Order: sequence, then structure tokens, then C-alpha cells
Amino acid sequence: MNAFYEHHKDSIRFGYRCFDRILLNGLIQPFQQPERVVGFFNTYRHLYPVSRDVLRGAADQFQVWVKGQSDKWNAPIVEAPKGRRDDFVEPYFTGARPDQVVVILKAREPARIMIAIGDRKANRWHLQIADRWIIQYNFYVNDQRWGRMFVRMCPYLPFSARVCLNQHHWLANRLREEDIDFQQSSNAFLRCASPERLQQLADALTAQDLSSCGRKWLTRFTPFFTETERYQAGCQHRLFFSQVELCDNLIFHRRAALDKLGERLLDANRTIGQPNKITVIFGRKVTKQHRGKLQTEIEDMDLPNPVIRSHYRNGFIKQYVRDHLILRTEPTTNNVTDYGVNKAIDHLPALRDKMAATINNYLDVQQDILEAFVDRGQLRNLAQPTLTATGKRIPGLKLDNPRQLALMHALVRFAQIPAARTFSTAEIYPHTIAALGATTEQYRLASLRYDLFGSARRHARRGPLGARASPVTGRTNLRCVAPVVGCGGARQSSRARATQAVRSKSRRISATGAERHGQSAEPSGSLPRPLVFAAWRSPPRQRPVLALGIFRHRFWSRPPR
Repeated sequence: MNAFYEHHKDSIRFGYRCFDRILLNGLIQPFQQPERVVGFFNTYRHLYPVSRDVLRGAADQFQVWVKGQSDKWNAPIVEAPKGRRDDFVEPYFTGARPDQVVVILKAREPARIMIAIGDRKANRWHLQIADRWIIQYNFYVNDQRWGRMFVRMCPYLPFSARVCLNQHHWLANRLREEDIDFQQSSNAFLRCASPERLQQLADALTAQDLSSCGRKWLTRFTPFFTETERYQAGCQHRLFFSQVELCDNLIFHRRAALDKLGERLLDANRTIGQPNKITVIFGRKVTKQHRGKLQTEIEDMDLPNPVIRSHYRNGFIKQYVRDHLILRTEPTTNNVTDYGVNKAIDHLPALRDKMAATINNYLDVQQDILEAFVDRGQLRNLAQPTLTATGKRIPGLKLDNPRQLALMHALVRFAQIPAARTFSTAEIYPHTIAALGATTEQYRLASLRYDLFGSARRHARRGPLGARASPVTGRTNLRCVAPVVGCGGARQSSRARATQAVRSKSRRISATGAERHGQSAEPSGSLPRPLVFAAWRSPPRQRPVLALGIFRHRFWSRPPR
């Protein structure tokens, strides 16, 4: 749980986190290549070449089918309004049956379609994908499991589609199935008899739930293909993320408490969109190659509940108060690769984790802005000794050492860490100098590395192969760096990588030889002879690293004192 919730939990009735709006792009992948379209018509429809009339005929066939089905479904075809479409179609869902198409909106919108370019007299044609403004049809459906949703279909090849889902409607159906009392206001829950079960159901959403719903309706809305063509030629839509919203909802007991908190958030968080804070929030490093806005905006100032929005790449994170009781924090992305996640819907769990971490970071940063503090106990814990998972005792840090304090100041800035969850000494060197108030001549980069990694000569601890680790390294890395980055901390040098490679090689070879002779596989203090030959049997890229490790062990190791 984040610090924001822990601080305000007495004023919060309950909270839940789920996906809000999910937009999926549907593509028939074989039809994205013109030559495969030609092969489809030649094999299954016995048409060659594929002319402009053939493509136009497929679109006309779809439009005739839509008009016929509209009368059969009793779903009118109307022009799309200029305002919010959700408000416009609201009356059509009144009394809708499960799996019923309630209304069809048609609108002129951009799409990628297949066009034919050539000579009509010579009957020679070339197919290519082009962007065109065409009439598209939006089918608004009351799905049995997902509730309200819509599917937008393009009548022209390659029949691109878009599916819009909302997990709030999906959760409402799950709560009804389990007879759990709740109160829903559009895409939010104001009251729930079992908040724990609500969160469990929200976390239970899988990629299969998205796929089954999307493919069910896309199959019904593409009558151009037969069942044989769907399975033999692969004429089925594959779904990809287009736009995803994950919302964190905190429902407060009293409106007055939330209104006062909202005013403080709007006043204090105007600088939350600065690059150093955006780096912490999204966990992605902002470099010179960054493309997109980096700013914070306060929108809808004329409304009772303004929205604070911080942009990052192809998305943003926004926070606002809705229904006078809900504080909603909602990251939105139009390109999930900004979070390091692929677009296929199979990566839904990874996307949920990345966006949830963004929400926690955002609320933590907000709480740090709202609450002035010197120490929440972290400094006291750093001074206390601890035991690692292997039982090794790590002494506490000396917090009265100026160089140690300056190094800690640079390490806990966080801005240099999130990109690859690692950092180099050169990146934290300028910040350490600034915190120490020294010059580069007084405090060199080698001194920083000494403070971080220790001296191999003065503070040596002997390992299985004579590799030495400084107590400063262990204390700073294990107590300060590793909990932040979630890994080993600073990037290893080539010498450290060589030592680690030698140690792992030697353990494997020693264990293998010991097993053959029925002996114990305890690591010895000397380098096994087969390791020298194993180094040259390794892949070429690993040979220099292993050779450097062997050289270091032979000439730099010292016997125990």
C-alpha cells in the first residue's frame, strides 16, 4: 500500500483499483499484406486479379448486410452526434436484453483500407494499404458478461475494427452474480457491501476475458468470411491494446474532507510534472531522446472538479474528484510500449503491474509534497545492523560521516535509477560533489568509488576464490541501493563480472568432479585446473572475461591472514 493511503485511511471508507476504459484494435494479420489478399481471392474465391470492383463489392456487401440486420435486430442506424456518444446512446440501453445490439451509429472517420491501383483496360492491378476517410459503423451492444460496449467496424478490406470495453460494467455483472449489494454511478462504485471481494474480482480479469468477448462480436460483424476461410486462411481478428486506463478509486466518508484535500492537491502539485518527478512516477528515465510533452496542466477550471494532468510520452496520469466522494487517480496510455509492454492482449498482467506501480509512485510523491517530514524511520533503520537472507550480518551505516551522507544523498535522489533499475558511478558523481560542497580536485571519482565499493586492500574480506568485498560495499549496497532498485545496485565493472564468472564456473566444475569421486562439493580456496581449459572452451565473447578473472585470481589473491 502507498504512503498516501496509509496517511488518509481514517477518512477513506474503502478503495478499489481496476481498469476503466480499454480500447482494443482488431486486425486480420494475413490481410495486412497485399500479396496475401491476392492469394486469398485466387484460392478461395477464384478471382484474379483483384480489381477495384472486387474491393468495392466487398464493401457494398457489408453495407447491405448491416441494413438488413438493423431491421432484424430492431436497432436503428443513426448519424453519430457531435457531442459525447455515451450520453447519446444512454436511452437505447434501457431494457436491453443480454447480447442485444441496441443501436448502430455511422460516422465518417479515418481508417486504413486496401485500395487497388492499375489499368482497367489492361486489367492489371496493384494493391496497397492507404489512409482514407470513410463511413464506419459503431455497433453498441449489451454483452452478457461485459455489459455496455461497442464495436467499430470498417466495411472495407482488411476489415479493421476497434472494441471498447469497460471493466466497471464487467464488475457490476460479477457482483450481481454473487448477490453482493453495491451502488454504481456510471463508471464508478460509490458503495459495496464487500470491498475485499470487489478488489479480488477486479484482479481476476484475464486476457482470455478480453479475447473471448472481442472475437465473439468480431466474428458476427464480419459476414464476408465463411467458417472454412476463418480457420484455414486465418481470417480472424487478433486483438492489440490501443488505449488503456487503470483507475485507483478512494471513496471518502465525508465530502468536506475530500474537498479540502482536493484544494491542497491542486495547489501543491503544480510542479509534479517536472522531469525529475515524472521519472520517479513512471519509472522510466527521461533522456534527450524523449519524445512527447513533459508538463502538468490543470484543466476544466470552470467545473466544480478540475483535473490535474501530467503528461509523459504518449500518455498521461490525471487526478480528479468525481461524485463529490471519490478521489480518482488514473494513468492513461495510447501506446503501452511506453511502459515496456508489448501490445498483444496476452501481456495484460504485466501492463496491470506497471500501471499500478505508476499509481503508487504518483500517490507517494503527492504524500511527500503534502506532508513535511525529516525521517519516517528509514534513517534509524540504516544505522542498525541487519542479517541477510543467507545469515550474513551487515553492520549499520555511520550517518555522521560527511562523505557517507553525501553519497547517500545522491543515491536516494531516485531520478537516475528507474530507467534500467541500475546506475553508474559517473551518473551520481556530480550530485555527490554538490551535496558534499567540494570540488572535483578535492573529491575525485575514484574517491566516490572507494566510498561505494570500498578498498580491496584495506577493508578486504576473503571469498571462496580470494575475491574480496568491502564492508562499505556491502553496507551501502545492501542497505541503501538494493532496496531502491530491486537488484544488485550499481553496474558491475568488467573486473567484478570476471570474478563472478570465475566463481560460478569453478563451483560448477568442482561440484561435478566431487560427485564423480563421491566427495563433498565444498568450494576450495584454489582455482581448479580444469577451469583454465573451460575458459577456452567457452564462447568467444566470454573468453576475455574468464581470462581476466583467472589472471586476477592468480596474481591479486592473498592468503588468509
